[in-house]
Amino acid sequence: MSTVPLQPFDLGRIEMAINKIQERLLRATAALECARVPYAVVGGNAVANWVSRVDEAAVRFTADVDLLFRRSDIPAATEALRKAGFIHRHAAGIDFFTDGADGKFRDAIHIVKANEKVREEYVTAAPDVDESEAGANYRVISLEALVRMKLTSFRDKDRTHLRDMLDVGLVDATWPNRFQPELGNRLQLLIDDPHG
Repeated sequence: MSTVPLQPFDLGRIEMAINKIQERLLRATAALECARVPYAVVGGNAVANWVSRVDEAAVRFTADVDLLFRRSDIPAATEALRKAGFIHRHAAGIDFFTDGADGKFRDAIHIVKANEKVREEYVTAAPDVDESEAGANYRVISLEALVRMKLTSFRDKDRTHLRDMLDVGLVDATWPNRFQPELGNRLQLLIDDPHG
């Protein structure tokens, strides 16, 4: 049985990877701002934005960028992002933008459609872009809308993001009552057993 030798820890490569994600996010949102396309940053980058306001050491990084658009604004967003070097793709029912011709799905910009369910079985639709606020560099979804999105999808990574927000005190025991019962119960489970 052969084993793959471990590569030495390379802080420079990790820093370069994080910088690429941030550069992609900033380039995309700057293009959207310039074109006046309504949008909001959602997903892992939105969680990082909110968590960093409380504790920078608690921030997790994600390889992709998730952006919320109204369906009617997707053509304008596509044009703005194309001018910034992103290529629109559609595969398996998913719209996304790769960073150039060699870009990968893993580090793409993924579209979330505002006011629509991401999956038919989801309890709630994605929020509207109006449920966002201007940050230092881009528009980010409001904290309550972000928590609602994470409770709706409730995958492993969503539960991890919710735990991060609980850990830094962005979300607390008063929050389950803000949501409809199914979502509130999910949050209560994490509050009662954060590691379960």
